[in-house]
Amino acid sequence: MELEILPLQLPGIEPKRPIVIAGPCSAETEEQVLRTAGQLAAKGIKIFRAGIWKPRTKPGGFEGVGEVGLPWLQRVKEEYHMLTATEVATPAHVEAALAHSIDILWIGARTVVNPFAMQDLADALRGKDVPVLVKNPVNPDLELWIGGLQRLNDAGIKRLAVIHRGFSSYDKRIYRNSPMWHIPIELRRRIPNLPIFGDPSHIGGRRELIAPLCQQAMDLGFDGLIVESHFTPDAAWSDAAQQVTPEVFDFILDKLTIRKVSEPTESLESLRKQIDECDDRLLEILNKRMRISREIGTYKKEHNMTIVQTTRYSEILDKRGAQGSLCGMSQSFVRDLLELIHEESIAQQGEVMNK
Repeated sequence: MELEILPLQLPGIEPKRPIVIAGPCSAETEEQVLRTAGQLAAKGIKIFRAGIWKPRTKPGGFEGVGEVGLPWLQRVKEEYHMLTATEVATPAHVEAALAHSIDILWIGARTVVNPFAMQDLADALRGKDVPVLVKNPVNPDLELWIGGLQRLNDAGIKRLAVIHRGFSSYDKRIYRNSPMWHIPIELRRRIPNLPIFGDPSHIGGRRELIAPLCQQAMDLGFDGLIVESHFTPDAAWSDAAQQVTPEVFDFILDKLTIRKVSEPTESLESLRKQIDECDDRLLEILNKRMRISREIGTYKKEHNMTIVQTTRYSEILDKRGAQGSLCGMSQSFVRDLLELIHEESIAQQGEVMNK
């Protein structure tokens, strides 16, 4: 993917992992902003975030204080010498934020999903030299995410980065937003020099998940973290459950293990070759399985049978799921894998039966 990406080059920020951005979900009052910023600055945090405009899923909730909160962020810069960051969703937001010397802008998931909105923001940012962080869209669509980056890059924004905040799903399990780690990993494969920030607050949705999700982001080689922190999180006006105090956040950072992103050693290459051999065998086995599926399709066609035999399918899921557990794999992984294989088998049989 050909994008012209320059280093973020944030003044006063060392270019080492992790680059940390922290602050409350929303700027609520001047006192709340300054107290939180002061506590974070005392813990060594150099980039302060706060939502000025808060697009909510439903009307009626707290939607941010608006432009009145921007001078509060200016005071944070003046009094604590921190860089400031906020979300923008319209050209008017961009104009107001830059007029108040906001250092970093981010674009939220609900905005990234709309190409018209992204183009409006790109046009508003044309000719501006400001770092822009782009969250993933709410739905797991990598091309939509990349498309938003391209619009900004075409408008001359070179200091780009992304924020992985997970993807919305109807079926809520452990996380508020499903991580789907393979999507940011694929984004890195396509655009290797694009910085990635992990957003454990939005992925987890609960403060007890922030620490392990921070570690996961670091283990995957992410460049930074953007975490919601409030001096009294239980009293926060928005997303209280996913915010931590500056003291707790400092403890989380202190316990992080930051591993090297380095070239593979000879021993690692040897293990990777073994993985390649396993993958080759897997594909050979899958090829054999699909050939048998096509033969089954021929049999069903000759005997006027439907493609799907639900009893047989349930038997496969139950039996193989139990086998997977005995082999140290999660039942959900085995089930998802078998569902994909079954879907392709049905497609193969359908092709045979409808010739």
